[in-house]
Amino acid sequence: MTETMKILLLCWRDSTHPQGGGSERYLEHVGEYLAARGHEVVYRTAGHTEAPVKTERGGVRYVRAGGKFTVYPRALASILLGRLGIGSLRGVDVVVDTQNGVPFFAALVAGRPTVLLTHHCHREQWPVAGRLLGRFGWFLESRVAPRIYRGRPYLTVSQASKSELAELGVDADDVRIIANGVDPVPGSLPQLTDDGALHLVTLSRLVPHKRLEHAIDAVADLVDEHPNVVLDVISSGWWEDNLRSYAIQRGVAERVIFHGQVTEDYKHALLARAAVHLMPSRKEGWGLAVMEAARHAVPTVGYRVSGGLRDSIRHEETGLLVETLPGFIAAVRELLDDPAHRSRLGAEALAWSGQFSWDDTGAQFEELLTGLTAQDS
Repeated sequence: MTETMKILLLCWRDSTHPQGGGSERYLEHVGEYLAARGHEVVYRTAGHTEAPVKTERGGVRYVRAGGKFTVYPRALASILLGRLGIGSLRGVDVVVDTQNGVPFFAALVAGRPTVLLTHHCHREQWPVAGRLLGRFGWFLESRVAPRIYRGRPYLTVSQASKSELAELGVDADDVRIIANGVDPVPGSLPQLTDDGALHLVTLSRLVPHKRLEHAIDAVADLVDEHPNVVLDVISSGWWEDNLRSYAIQRGVAERVIFHGQVTEDYKHALLARAAVHLMPSRKEGWGLAVMEAARHAVPTVGYRVSGGLRDSIRHEETGLLVETLPGFIAAVRELLDDPAHRSRLGAEALAWSGQFSWDDTGAQFEELLTGLTAQDS
């Protein structure tokens, strides 16, 4: 057993947040692994109406304060108070600063080794914040953060994301890749009624950059060839009304089923029933949903330009990567028309997903953080 540490994880959201997603789950799995190893782990994040200010889950202590923007200065103020021996952040040994667009810039105030965790760069997402805020956010991410964190350790989840950081001037030698794990499938799954439909599925937050309109386009374009095709949309998000309107516009509203947030076992039951998983996202650091589908031998169709999907999907082995919307629809058609091809990709996807575990992810994190604290002592 290594010497125990007090570890501060900074992230703008946690998975209980209505807009929480894969990057938050990644950090929580890491935190739970580290807590199980005997370390004290504090996850500092934004508050929201669906969770109390302080909770403990999986051995990790969650402290929530601030909103969408104020979470950052409030966390920095707590770090400074902690250095004075005040509050829940006193005695921190090492900090993981998560950059979801912009980091907390904790390295400026922590006085302890600080790692910058970034799943991917956000150039494509910033416009949704508005022209001025988007430009300012991209300036902070692309210009300010690389300067402040120059020479400090970076963590990311894929080779594609590491290459993006290099384009921003981050030294490749400072960037370590620690891939996502994948959750085990629950021991028992709900039995879904056989409705005779051919199910496509997408597991994704409902936000603009996920481009779920492309999944709806696939259903609309393929319904004449496959009259029983439907799309299961798992998860929720503020873009849902727009997607419902788009499904009506494309004439397939009755074929697009919005399940919202579901239980873990029901999510896996929906994935297991699907023929193909669709991930038309504009940008992914890795693609955790790809591996969750793969656990059920379901291949994924996604875009090569999205970045991390080039790592999580092995083209023509575990799924298909495409360049354009017509190519996306053609790839879905190919897999629906050729069950043998689909089955082969699914079998390879299942084998591929077996190479990843959260224990491996957590162990690599612990090794890195332990090394940093040893250097600092």
